[in-house]
Amino acid sequence: MVILITGISSGFGLAMARQLAADGHTVYGTVRREVEPLPGVNYLHADVRDTGSVQAAVQAVLLTEGRIDVLINNAGMGIGGPVEFAPEADVQLQMDTNFMGQVRFTQAVLPAMRRQGGGKILCFSSIGGVMGLPFQGFYSASKFAIEGFCEALQTEVRKHGIKVVLIEPGDFSTGFTAARIKQISDEAAAAYPSLLRSVSSFEKDELTGLKPEFLARRISKIVKKKNPKFRYVIATFIQRLSIPLKRILPARLFVRVLSMFYGV
Repeated sequence: MVILITGISSGFGLAMARQLAADGHTVYGTVRREVEPLPGVNYLHADVRDTGSVQAAVQAVLLTEGRIDVLINNAGMGIGGPVEFAPEADVQLQMDTNFMGQVRFTQAVLPAMRRQGGGKILCFSSIGGVMGLPFQGFYSASKFAIEGFCEALQTEVRKHGIKVVLIEPGDFSTGFTAARIKQISDEAAAAYPSLLRSVSSFEKDELTGLKPEFLARRISKIVKKKNPKFRYVIATFIQRLSIPLKRILPARLFVRVLSMFYGV
């Protein structure tokens, strides 16, 4: 299969590119900077925030291979801190990268997938896409947007043989934590006394979380499935349990549970 992955310079993208190339697939991946190349992986320079570079990357794959069987919308970033103190520019960056980046690549590959009569589009959401995470409100907002986008998309494209799959990871140990843009000024910490404790807690959970290779192996199996499920939660047992708990607990009670978990 011909597979296009966005954002393979580190973390999930790097692990998936390595795994899927080892599986024998033809793998293309996007990067924004020079990286140490993986054997068997084809690199494309593209920025998910730039429509022109997105379209150029997709056309480069189609020109060489004639098709794209799987698109993995992986590229993303995070901002952290109280909603009140988030600069508008950071919020726009969050939404433009995480949500609009997936929209741009999806729109760019859909015409080819319709012509070829099928394909798979894997979109990275998060457990934070099904519950609003304190002090990660705009990150959650970007992932909630992806959830709604994919729910609509799967209905629109199913008669073209295109499968849409939501990937909802929990805490993983990747470079995502260090790269997070945080607003934790003295003013923000004074206004929200639990801020520093909460951020320290969820970042510790991330740094001690699952390894990206674990996720890559799961993605390898999903890619091979003829009829994959719409949604896959890839996380520890406790984190997977939080999703059905949100469905069955009264909203006010679930907020209390979430607040205790995040030390808010």
